[in-house]
Amino acid sequence: MQEIASSTTVSEQAFQALRLDVLSGRHVPESKLKVDALQQQYGFSSSPLREALNRLVQEGLVKADERKGFRVAAISPDDLADITKMRLMLDVTALHESIQHGDDAWEANIVASFHRLEKIESRLPQGPVVLDAEWSQRHRDFHMSLIAACPSERQLAWSMSLFDQAERYRHFAARNRTVLKKKDAEHRALMKAVVRRDAATAAQMLSEHIAGTQTNVLAAFALMQKNRN
Repeated sequence: MQEIASSTTVSEQAFQALRLDVLSGRHVPESKLKVDALQQQYGFSSSPLREALNRLVQEGLVKADERKGFRVAAISPDDLADITKMRLMLDVTALHESIQHGDDAWEANIVASFHRLEKIESRLPQGPVVLDAEWSQRHRDFHMSLIAACPSERQLAWSMSLFDQAERYRHFAARNRTVLKKKDAEHRALMKAVVRRDAATAAQMLSEHIAGTQTNVLAAFALMQKNRN
């Protein structure tokens, strides 16, 4: 039993390490993920790495090809549009249901999550905060806290998956934009609207927040294309 538990722990460690590097862009879109190279980079054996890669395939972050092996999923404006469309469908509905069903503990967790996000953002220098791993985790925690009272576990799981898929685009935009903007004011206003149970305002703010990510990324794509030409 100890060996099984140890194996599971190693597999999870491999998955989390590889997943973080895919989300952050350390493994760039469409780059090959060769198991032997990953063994040297991460220090895991081939078995947990293959398991990790297959889990990332299920999440849509990695593509598998029998002839070409594993490769980081590509990014594109069309793919981002699809992610954004699904986030607007799922997250806004989940937010409405959270506001309807959430209790005092849910409210307290939102306020605490925002406070942790605000604290770390205040300590970071001017620049793209999304490139800081701890900020990214607290940003995710805050957004998930908003919809945590949604009673549908599947909806929450899909929302989390789409948030993570959008994370690669946030990193791409942060590395390719010329105007940097912190979103603490947006997060604070969203938090206040949710806590006071103003569902219409909160839904509108969340929709604009999600659409804003798409706008920033499309500007980064356009800038990259301009620089190529």
